[in-house]
Amino acid sequence: MIRIVLADDERLVRGAIAALLGLEDDLEIVAEVGRGDEVLPAVRDHGADIAVLDVEMPGGTGLETAARLREEAPSCAVLILTSFGRPGYLRRALAAGARGFLAKDAPVDQLAGAIRRVHAGGRYIDTELAVTAMTSGDSPLTAREADVLRAAADGASVAAIARTLHLSAGTVRNYLSNAISKTGADNRISAIRTAEEMGWL
Repeated sequence: MIRIVLADDERLVRGAIAALLGLEDDLEIVAEVGRGDEVLPAVRDHGADIAVLDVEMPGGTGLETAARLREEAPSCAVLILTSFGRPGYLRRALAAGARGFLAKDAPVDQLAGAIRRVHAGGRYIDTELAVTAMTSGDSPLTAREADVLRAAADGASVAAIARTLHLSAGTVRNYLSNAISKTGADNRISAIRTAEEMGWL
């Protein structure tokens, strides 16, 4: 029996996935959680073999949670589910140690097959997402430019971003200007949107 922790902040989606996977003879959902910071305790408490993680969750994204599991519960493999076919997400998921990456709207037999393959030590990556990721290129943003765009995403002022990231206002303006230029945007809002759509943030 493959023991699974399922993490998704959308309760209806999580319940539907759990119900469908529960129909498989060799799969058992041992815990359902709605936050990234609830995954590791659930994996430890239930001796889970696989963590199936949504990309976007409160308390830590699926990508952050995957990296934490790799460090603190390496015997639990990770499969990422995403509603967003953003190419940067696939690269980041693999870098975080995820062994599977699949769209949320995949048929349940595909998801079950992906879980079995990952549990057996293999990898499962949605073909369409992989092709998109390979043809889109790497993020042009430096780590600091990405940090500044993330901090700007909620409408923070240059001064507020500077305080948050412990930078000078001039340095923040430079990073924003570089990020706008590199994303081909007209302003920081467009730069943020482009970077999010590409999965660079």
